[in-house]
Amino acid sequence: MRDVLDELIKRWEAGEPVGLGTVVATFRSAPRPPGAAMLVTADGEAVGSVSGGCVEGAVFERGEAALGGDPPGLQRYGVSDDDAFAVGLTCGGILDVFVERVDRDSFPELGEVAGSVRAEEPVAVATIVEHPDPERVGRRLIVWNDRVGGGFGEQRIDDAVADDARGMLATGRSGVLEYGPQGQRRGEGLRVFVNAFEPPPRMLVFGAIDFAAAMARIGSFLGYRVTVCDARPVFATRSRFPDVDDVVVDWPHRYLTAEAQAGRLDERTAVMVLTHDPKFDVPLLEVALSQRLAYVGAMGSRRTHDDRLRRLRERGVGERELARLSSPIGLDLGARTPEETAVSIAAELIALRWGGGGQRLSEREGPIHHGR
Repeated sequence: MRDVLDELIKRWEAGEPVGLGTVVATFRSAPRPPGAAMLVTADGEAVGSVSGGCVEGAVFERGEAALGGDPPGLQRYGVSDDDAFAVGLTCGGILDVFVERVDRDSFPELGEVAGSVRAEEPVAVATIVEHPDPERVGRRLIVWNDRVGGGFGEQRIDDAVADDARGMLATGRSGVLEYGPQGQRRGEGLRVFVNAFEPPPRMLVFGAIDFAAAMARIGSFLGYRVTVCDARPVFATRSRFPDVDDVVVDWPHRYLTAEAQAGRLDERTAVMVLTHDPKFDVPLLEVALSQRLAYVGAMGSRRTHDDRLRRLRERGVGERELARLSSPIGLDLGARTPEETAVSIAAELIALRWGGGGQRLSEREGPIHHGR
């Protein structure tokens, strides 16, 4: 829902109902992840996407029906369906889409949810998408780290879902939870979709050079909150990096240490060291490799890499920590320009996140998506 939230809240504030289709589960090669959404407006406009084009037409019709009074409901699309070719899902995947009418009456907490998302306060929206009692389908529980809003009408269900949703929120994962009809941990019949809105992951780019500008642009494109840091004030300027979230003038290792001590680093944080200068990158990498981060990469030739490893070992960095260092940084794409190099680094980051090997898909067999 994040991708259509601005349009959704605009319509909600204006008192305009919309049909909302949300991907709640995917299987095999489904093109969009859980949480992807599409709005259907009363004036016949479609905003967003649930499948990259495959089943938008079918979901649009269901959204119109929801606007017309049809109850909320779950629909599965996939190659096993009789109407697979009719809706155009030819990618070989399966996706479950929940379609509902959203307005001020059906979702009174939306304004508070949108406020939390904009303030980067973690919040999860838990919605019943399947229940033996059709009257309960579409009910919502809003879960923050310190409070809840709304509810399902059963305290046992509320408590179970709130606990589980907070766990999903901590890892930034959206997906379906299953319970017995009364919230039993072991049971089936009740399915709840948890849409987790965690703050965006951070990308820290060290070294205010042309490669950093290209890396910052692609980092923002991938949904990261991007910070560029350099100790040299003549290079670390807002005019040179107008599109990043933060530009910091500080010694890189000192800045990263302060961020770690403040609790602003986590297992989703990516660190790119592009300085090419031992006096900057060695103490910085010593700090970075001591943290639990998603990615630590350093630019440089193989000679620079070997010298960097030697210096880090002299400072007491262990082999287990050194094994987590991506250096030379990026995948072998034959990159030359800063923009191509940024794509190479981003490709490595994505491959490590999802378990990809970086090979050409045409040379592999089996599913093209990992972890599904």
